[in-house]
Amino acid sequence: MMRVVFAGTPEIAVPSLTAIAEHGGWEIPLVLSQPDRPAGRGRKLSPSPVRQAAEALGLTVATPEKPKELRERLTELAPDAIAVVAYGHIFRRWLLELPPHGCVNLHFSLLPRHRGVAPVQWSILEGDVESGVSVIRMDRGVDTGPVFRQSATPIGEQETSGELLQRLARIGAGELVRTLEQLEDGSARPAEQPDDGATYARRLEKEDGRIDWSRSAVEIHRQVRGLSPWPGAFTTWRGTRLKLHRVECRADRLPAGAVRRVDGVLLCGTGEGSVELKVVQPQGKPAMEGDAWALGARLTDPEILGATA
Repeated sequence: MMRVVFAGTPEIAVPSLTAIAEHGGWEIPLVLSQPDRPAGRGRKLSPSPVRQAAEALGLTVATPEKPKELRERLTELAPDAIAVVAYGHIFRRWLLELPPHGCVNLHFSLLPRHRGVAPVQWSILEGDVESGVSVIRMDRGVDTGPVFRQSATPIGEQETSGELLQRLARIGAGELVRTLEQLEDGSARPAEQPDDGATYARRLEKEDGRIDWSRSAVEIHRQVRGLSPWPGAFTTWRGTRLKLHRVECRADRLPAGAVRRVDGVLLCGTGEGSVELKVVQPQGKPAMEGDAWALGARLTDPEILGATA
């Protein structure tokens, strides 16, 4: 029976942990996850989604600040493979070389495109028509290891990064299990990644959500979708922050940043075309339909979004 240590932290890693546990043919001697972190308005310490799922499955969980704290324990466990999904730690050479089958990572892009920490968000921001998952053998580089399996899927025209990531988590769980099966029976044949086409998906910051209304409607539409749910797209209105949860591209021509109600539809001009503000969230209030916000806000004409920082 193959012994598989699982390492993961957020909700997107839970489908993979569950799939490995439900396989039935493998032993999971240990699950690694990030330590409990403050969460919610009360900032109380909360266990990670992976820890909660693992404990519900009756699995042993460890939450070291760094994997090296468990070097002796992991060596004694002698896992055949370590399966990694969004764990959040860099693996040192000793850990990469510990299991005979290596450390196997599920990455949420079609490598070598979008290596790095935010591949799904950048796939939407850059207008990719498809995304997917890659299962790789980890090496010392950033998502540069040889690829065992890949699976592609179209990106929906209105799909947000959060929605796409949920789909990829389910697709990836199956691909990760099939990779482990191939490692166990000796049929796995990883292929080296080409350097051509490699891109890096850098970490996103809150300021990446600020809308530049001089950009095109298509680009702004991607920004709203790609940054949902985090860090979220936003602009300013009368000196307060206005979050944009959903927009749609329109052909209407308005000055960049100019917002106007037209036949019950709230439009905002861009550098090319305009966007309909479908769902917005004023500062300190819940999300609401754009036209309902406009009525309550008593917009003047013309009024410019983003004019005041």
